[in-house]
Amino acid sequence: MHQNTHRPNMIITVLCGTLTSLVVIGFARLAYGIILPSMRTDLGLSYQQAGILSTVTALCYVCFVLAGGLAAARWGAKASIMFGMLTVTVGFVGLAFATNFWLVMALMGLLGFGTAFAFAPMVALLATWFPDKRGLVIGCMTSGVGMGVLVSGVLVPFLFTTFGEQGWRVSWGAFAGAALFVSIMIGLFVSNPPKATTSTAGQLPSDQKWLIYRNPRVLIVATTYGIIGLSYIVQTVFMVSFMVESGHSEAIAGRYMAMMGLMSIAAGPLWGWVSDFWGRGNALTMCIFLVIVAMVLPLVEQSLPYFFVHFLIMGASVNGLFAMIQTSATDQVAPRYIPIAFSFATLFFAFGQFLGPAIAGWLIETTGGFTVAFSLTVLALSVGFCLTLLIRRFPREWAVGEPDAVPSAENPERAH
Repeated sequence: MHQNTHRPNMIITVLCGTLTSLVVIGFARLAYGIILPSMRTDLGLSYQQAGILSTVTALCYVCFVLAGGLAAARWGAKASIMFGMLTVTVGFVGLAFATNFWLVMALMGLLGFGTAFAFAPMVALLATWFPDKRGLVIGCMTSGVGMGVLVSGVLVPFLFTTFGEQGWRVSWGAFAGAALFVSIMIGLFVSNPPKATTSTAGQLPSDQKWLIYRNPRVLIVATTYGIIGLSYIVQTVFMVSFMVESGHSEAIAGRYMAMMGLMSIAAGPLWGWVSDFWGRGNALTMCIFLVIVAMVLPLVEQSLPYFFVHFLIMGASVNGLFAMIQTSATDQVAPRYIPIAFSFATLFFAFGQFLGPAIAGWLIETTGGFTVAFSLTVLALSVGFCLTLLIRRFPREWAVGEPDAVPSAENPERAH
């Protein structure tokens, strides 16, 4: 895949990153819950089968996210992203025509597989091209997740109304069209950063790759990312149910979730920009502290104002938390190793998201309430807060630098 030494237009490149996030996370991962009721009825799926489908997508993402980073390091980020996007497109097309559970399960797995090859390499590409503004550009990319939730929340019900019981198939077809459009944009406007495609990175011996995997700083960032993933998915899956069980209406809970989604679109770029100037560690620590406050509020009191402030603070901070921990993962290594290091950190995130609902669901069933599950989430986030205090103290030099250069000589300006 061609590599270019001339820095591309930041707006167009970041737009491609944002749209990639919208498709592979917003549509391929999060829109399933909106499509599910009509899809389950039409295909005659049980709730257990519906849960298995979601698990398969997450499992395939977990299993292949590291492979996506290695592919980007070996053959170039653009090649990996294009492969992932086209794979997701095929998955969407297949879901639009699928008629049985086993085929749907394979296609849902394909969505997770494709996402693993597209999302992390795109983050790595943006971080490598724009090192001096990587907080801002990665923040803009994370806003695509909120956009995807917003678009699917408006588009899918409209398609259900227009096409009736076939609306779920049309929805997957519309997602396929969007994925193909974004793939074409990436093919036309995205180019590989020179160092990201250096063959040395992809052909590193195993013992040298383990220098990245075992590095204490990389492990601290990765563990923090995993804690954030576990905590966020528990909040996403169960907070509305907690609110409804506390005596509040589903309509109000839905409005609060919509408010959170709208605010999260701006939160990523804003916090990313702040971290570029104030310092990554400083902003990250403040952001995770706000998330802890938000998670504590419903435990203190289950009244409407407390839930409102919870969703308000989460909307203002959680996407920023994603943007900054992702950026921190790219800060720790030289540009050529960013795809490997970021995919390794994302493996922890994906594993946290895989475990979170199972652990929280078991606790809710066992204790007969939500308090213990969310208390555990607060405890996990508190550990994450302590880890961010360590991240604040990281030196400016790369943890794993260029083999032929002194790290501090090539390391772009970084803030901690």
